Amino acid sequence: MKRVLLIVSGGIAAYKSLEVVRRLRERGVAVRAVLTRGGAQFVTPLSLAALTEDKVYTDLFSLTDESEMGHIQLSRDADLLLVAPASADLLAKATHGLADDLASTVLLATDKAVLAAPAMNVRMWQHPATQANLATLAERGMRFVGPDEGPMACGEYGPGRLAEPGAIVAAALAMLGETMLSETGACARPLAGRRALVTSGPTHEAIDPVRYIANRSSGKQGHAIAAALAALGAETVLVSGPTHEAVPPGVVLRPVKSAEAMLAACRAELPVDVAVCAAAVADWTPVAAARQKLKKDGAGDRLTLDLKRNPDILATLSQPGPKRPALVVGFAAETEKVVENARAKRAAKRCDWILANDVSAATGTFGGDRNTIHLIAGDAEENWPELSKREVAARLAARISESLDVRKDAAE
Repeated sequence: MKRVLLIVSGGIAAYKSLEVVRRLRERGVAVRAVLTRGGAQFVTPLSLAALTEDKVYTDLFSLTDESEMGHIQLSRDADLLLVAPASADLLAKATHGLADDLASTVLLATDKAVLAAPAMNVRMWQHPATQANLATLAERGMRFVGPDEGPMACGEYGPGRLAEPGAIVAAALAMLGETMLSETGACARPLAGRRALVTSGPTHEAIDPVRYIANRSSGKQGHAIAAALAALGAETVLVSGPTHEAVPPGVVLRPVKSAEAMLAACRAELPVDVAVCAAAVADWTPVAAARQKLKKDGAGDRLTLDLKRNPDILATLSQPGPKRPALVVGFAAETEKVVENARAKRAAKRCDWILANDVSAATGTFGGDRNTIHLIAGDAEENWPELSKREVAARLAARISESLDVRKDAAE
């Protein structure tokens, strides 16, 4: 039986942790809970104890538990540590190695995988300190699910809502290595043993220390694709420009800013079986970024920037050679002649597939939550209905799995 140690920190979203426990137990997972002082303001130890059918741990200096080094044993007995909700405070403690309560001490003492579901006010989520903490924790191996975007108890709207219990449980099961079975009982992790590379988000091309050239890409589609590939068992690396999207569970993040840095990160990950280039890479970058902030005083009414073309990541990965992925997939975000322009792009880049989508102002899909995709592979064309970006990702991951199996059979 798999074992999860659930850490419940402070925040109104803590009530959802009870549903997480219930759903994990339904899947045959044993759950033990650690409740912080803040978390106890929103859910009671009795509620957690009733649902887990186990003792709830709250005190770092318990005379009974700590006589047996309880915080060490708690951290070692579990197969996975799940922090839901993960407050900004607890994430900051974990980043800096602080251990002034049971929850932070357990996180510092563990040698097991950790999945965190952040939940906090939108301003706290977007604060540079929180984002820096998340990046550091991700580099150390912590995985994240959510947060979602929407209205909050404080009356504000934006990213910071705790992910829904179903999404948290799915991410936890994926990290536990639970295989999802199809109706026929066949293993639904067909990409196990494969390596996948996904690019996501925009790139920021520096003009000076405070200004840059960018676009409106949110990174939602690329991150969803990385999550879908990982869910099918692929060892997945996500090379992403700056976004507010959380790192999908089971995915290794390589954060970058510029197009040149993104290309270097991609090259460093080769060889891979499949590369999906979903990032909206800036076409141009300043020849030389100014070392100091450009002043408008005395510059007149116009400013001329000397730009050069950025490296073409999709075309570079598609070049023939021993490290070329077996399958290279690109995206074509178009505002007119969507399919026609996408076909021309596929031929020019020499990639295997192009996924074309309409990002004109009328569709509102650039940065939104839905896409209408045309998958172009050679002369073949698949017109998908309007789907959520997660549904697009799941369908693409399934197509990738099918294609890699066909290529493997052909090679044998």
